[in-house]
Amino acid sequence: MIRPGLCSVTFRPATPREIVGWVREAGLASIEWGGDKHVPPADLGNARQVGEMTRQAGLAVASYGSYYRLAGVRPQPGFEEILAAAVALGAPLIRVWAGEKDAAEANEADWSAVAADALRCADLAAAAGCKIGFEWHGGTLTSGNANARRLLDLTVHPAITAYWQPENGREADYCVAGLRENLARISQIHVFHWFPTSAERHPLAAGTDRWQAYLGAVAASGRDHDALLEFVKGDAPGQFAEDARTLLALLQSSS
Repeated sequence: MIRPGLCSVTFRPATPREIVGWVREAGLASIEWGGDKHVPPADLGNARQVGEMTRQAGLAVASYGSYYRLAGVRPQPGFEEILAAAVALGAPLIRVWAGEKDAAEANEADWSAVAADALRCADLAAAAGCKIGFEWHGGTLTSGNANARRLLDLTVHPAITAYWQPENGREADYCVAGLRENLARISQIHVFHWFPTSAERHPLAAGTDRWQAYLGAVAASGRDHDALLEFVKGDAPGQFAEDARTLLALLQSSS
């Protein structure tokens, strides 16, 4: 099953209540709540309230979108604090970032440090009934198909999974290949149509052919995934509603 939803960071200025309303009106089913704005890790009371509000609206908490950098040296909340917020929210999965360097710039010590911290965090998450998932993103060790696969191979753990998103500027065949190769370890799909760069956002409908291929590959796996809209053209709620209709139609055609 592919469950459609939204990443709350799409609308950072909006309140959680507004986001819940928009997701319900759009006919989607889940929300990834971001840790930088809507559910900051230090406020457990707010995390509980947002989680309860989500469930009362008939929606699922898909995950907790943290900005924790594995083996990071820059100031950041500890993973234990982030985990406490995820538990209060009722999130089954915590998004983490695979270090502070792009794979092209990382040395073996960087890979080892990120892998070790990932396994440490996965043990903590598993004890709390959660998992962690690597953000698939440039500037980290998941920059590119082969790099993402290498990190996943270094961190085999029942509580480690991955997000996936198409890489900007890459042809669809390359993106589909990386998706298929790693599908057994992927649980979340970030859905958007930016091409060829993140500065050029387009309606999701303009990427129909690409997303039919991506979601078709996901559906063929027979596993459960969340397909989460992330950012829209103009940051506009109306564009989100249009993209949600496109996503639902794509999921219908891929089932």
